[in-house]
This record gives sequence, structure tokens and C-alpha cells, in this order.
Amino acid sequence: MNPFEHYNIQHLSPSSCNLFIGSPAMYVLERVMGKKSKVGAAAHRGNAVEEGVVKGLMGASDAEAIKIAKSTFGRLAALSGDPRREKEGNSIEDMVRQGLAELRPYGPPTSTQGKIEWKVEGLMVPIIGFYDLAWDDHGILLDIKTTHALPSQIKINHARQVALYTAALGNNISPRLSYITTKKVATYTLENVEQHVHALERVAFTIQRFLSISKDPNELASLVVPDIDSFYFSDHMTRQAAFEVWGL
Repeated sequence: MNPFEHYNIQHLSPSSCNLFIGSPAMYVLERVMGKKSKVGAAAHRGNAVEEGVVKGLMGASDAEAIKIAKSTFGRLAALSGDPRREKEGNSIEDMVRQGLAELRPYGPPTSTQGKIEWKVEGLMVPIIGFYDLAWDDHGILLDIKTTHALPSQIKINHARQVALYTAALGNNISPRLSYITTKKVATYTLENVEQHVHALERVAFTIQRFLSISKDPNELASLVVPDIDSFYFSDHMTRQAAFEVWGL
């Protein structure tokens, strides 16, 4: 039996694996029960800044890239009730400028939003991801992460993402992450790719075993408990859904 098929899950991704690690209850709520939570303003900010930086690297001026990023944010966050919406929108201009200053020396990327598919023996669905930028001539692959607090090293959940891309494309790739704030940027090169890929695969097999326990989503829900105070449940509609499922 393919447990993914029963729950209409066509593939896994680094983000879905990270979700299962961070909150198995939210994984059940979203991926098993189909109760999608709203995307927060911070995620919209990240997508908007990435769009602006990519356009700038492809030839747009800073002003044009910022305009594109702000327009993208306005479209994505138009119906958002997130109280952080204004703060996130106001950070876009500085983040785009910082990102372009950091990445323009790389030159125009040869590809953006490249699809990666990783198949693992025994895993009944592939793991799929999309990298942000690649410079084939230099053997560089890079993901953009926007944040208000600059990390001193690559975060583990991000490491799993970029490790997947690197494993699929070969060892000649230099995998990097650029963390962009309104004030500065830090670009780190990922080490221990194999270790992070193996960790991702272990999580994927754990999800497969978990889903195979039952064809009843309510039974799977009974095996986990949500932490309502975590950011995963910050949206009031998500908390309401959790109450309906778990009574918490």
C-alpha cells in the first residue's frame, strides 16, 4: 500500500519535511486533513524580495527591482489580516537593495526557480524542491532567505533544502545561502551535504511510516498533540481548526 496515495500526497519537499519536524500536528492538519492555514506577511515579504532581487540581477535597476518587489508584496498580501503586514512591507526596499549589493558581483544567473526531483529507494514518492538561483559557469547554487535577525550560520532546516539540490545536481556545485536583512547580508557555503541529505531522507521515511498507520485521518490526528502557542498556530482560523480537531 502506498500511504501517500490514500492522502493524495504526490510528493514530499524539504518544506513539508521541515513542517513534520517542527509540528507533526500542523502536518496532519494541513497535509492529511486539508485544512490549510493562511500564509503570514513574513512569507509574502520573502517572496516579494526574492522577486525583486532576481529582476535586479537580470538587468533591472534598483528602483525598478524595488517597485517590482513592492508590487508583488501588495498583490500577495492584499487580503492579509496579519498585523505585521505594514512592518514587512516597509522592510522590502532596504532588503532588495542589500540583496542586490551582495549578489550583483555574481552576474546574471543562468537559471532561477529550478526544479529538483530526488528519488530514494523504498520511498514511495519523490522529494521535490525548487532552488532560487544558479550560476552554471561558476558552479554556484544559491537560495535567498530574508530575515530581521541575521543568523551566524546556516539554519538546519535551510541546510536540508540546499543539500537536496546539491545532491541531485552533483558534487561540483557550491551550495550557498544568502540571509538578507534591512541592514546587512551574510552568505554562507553549506558543508556536510551528505549528512543533511540523509537526515532529510530519514524524515521522509518517518512520514511514510506515520501515514501507513491508518487510512483514517482522525486516527492519525489522535497520535499527535498541537502546541497552540507555537507560531504554526498564530492565525486564529488555524487555532479554530485545531480546536475542532483536538479540542484544544
